[in-house]
Amino acid sequence: MGYIEETDELKLDFKKIASMAGQEVIPIAVQNADTNEVILIAYTNEEALLKSISLRRVVLWSTSRNELWHKGKTSGNEFELVDIFVNCEQNSLVYKARPLKGNICHTSYNGVANNCFYRRLDMESMKLVNMNEENKRKRMSNENR
Repeated sequence: MGYIEETDELKLDFKKIASMAGQEVIPIAVQNADTNEVILIAYTNEEALLKSISLRRVVLWSTSRNELWHKGKTSGNEFELVDIFVNCEQNSLVYKARPLKGNICHTSYNGVANNCFYRRLDMESMKLVNMNEENKRKRMSNENR
C-alpha cells in the first residue's frame, strides 16, 4: 500500500473528475449485496456496463489506465453482479455485488480484506481514523471492564 492508503492526513483528490476530461463515464457505488456496506466508488462507460450485464460480474472503466477493469480478474477475487440501480437523473449507478472470495479492496488490516471505506473523518481534528484500529481499541476496552 502507498502513503495515501495509510496516512491519517486528509488528502482528497478534487482534481480527479477534471483529469477524466474526454472520457464518457458515470460514477458507480458498488455495494455489498449481503452487508449493504459500500465497497468502492468507481466509474463505468457503456462498454463496461454492457460487459457487466452479460457476464453478471463487476466490470468497470479504469479512468487512470483508460481501459476495461474486470474487478478481480487477475487476483481471482471477482464480484458477482446481483442488481443495478439507476438514479433519477440517470447519471450514476449503484451495483449490488457479492464478493466471491478474497479481498474486496487492495488494502487489508492484519491480512483481512477491507472494503475501500475503512477510515472515517474526525471532523474535530480533520484527521482520518482507521475504523479497524478504533474497533480494536473499543473491543480491548470492553474486555478490560
